[in-house]
Amino acid sequence: MKYKLLGKSGLKVSELALGAMTFGTEMGFGVDKDESRKVYEAFREEGGNFIDTANVYNGGTSETFLGEFMQADRERIVLATKFTGAMRGRDVNASGNSRKNMMDSVHASLKRLKTDYIDLYWAHFWDPTTPTEELMRGLDDLVSQGKVLYVGISDTPAWVVSRANTIAELKGWSQFVGLQIRYSLIDRSVERELLPMSRALDIAVTPWGIVGSGILSGKYNKDAATEGRAKMRGSIDKRALKITAEVMAIAEDIGAKATQVAIAWLRNGPANIIPLLGARTVEQLEENLGCLTVSLDEDQMQRLDTVSAISPGFPHDMLSAGNEARAKRIDNHRDWSMGASL
Repeated sequence: MKYKLLGKSGLKVSELALGAMTFGTEMGFGVDKDESRKVYEAFREEGGNFIDTANVYNGGTSETFLGEFMQADRERIVLATKFTGAMRGRDVNASGNSRKNMMDSVHASLKRLKTDYIDLYWAHFWDPTTPTEELMRGLDDLVSQGKVLYVGISDTPAWVVSRANTIAELKGWSQFVGLQIRYSLIDRSVERELLPMSRALDIAVTPWGIVGSGILSGKYNKDAATEGRAKMRGSIDKRALKITAEVMAIAEDIGAKATQVAIAWLRNGPANIIPLLGARTVEQLEENLGCLTVSLDEDQMQRLDTVSAISPGFPHDMLSAGNEARAKRIDNHRDWSMGASL
């Protein structure tokens, strides 16, 4: 395992992060403590130090498990958790990004995690009812208090993140150094605004849903019955099957798993990307970690780019012709557009 700087910070994190959403069974798709511990220990044995959870994952059980698992080497872990989601039923102040919910949430998370500080604290998603200034000042207060070391933002429009970091910069407050978003060959929509923003502002990206809810594993392409059920649920379409077929073809050519190819493509993406691995078993984790040994050449990357291409949308499509003409005459090192990747 190699390591990366987390955005514009000096924090070093493993090139893959472990997502702990599956730690616990309350949400109906996770695993018990023993299996969770095995996954955690397997990730640590491979040199992984970046672990991501949230207060709402399995009603707090994920944080509780991690609090136990980390006791022997807490200082070696870069621990990330989130707030925003509701933890007290129908209490109107128990969700969102208000200072009240932020402070209540961080104290509860610290207790469950059995630690004095959180390395990276995420706002879990955009809360339009809370002023940006309130969010950023509250997070900066947590940093000043030593309860949080760095802050990040998840599942939020690019203009909101940009405005928040600009306000923080002008006020001298802590800025977002991490961005958590959905990103895979199946869904490349973040390349329109969020990824260019992350490059321009030097924000690290920790994508989730990196194998397209399991579609990119190839299981729907292989099993007609499973494919039929998935189509009935509306979770898969012809485009997704076509993309997966190309992933599987490349995987066969290089002797790798389809999921490993999908993650390897992501790691070569147009941003500072640290994929978030989700695994219910050690076997799943080891398969995903195998992406580190997969190297895609220029032709293979182009094949995947082409089959999964999306329209850049307005105004990028309107401006692209002029940009291409200028690019032939000017070497612009400040060009943060996705360009040919779309």
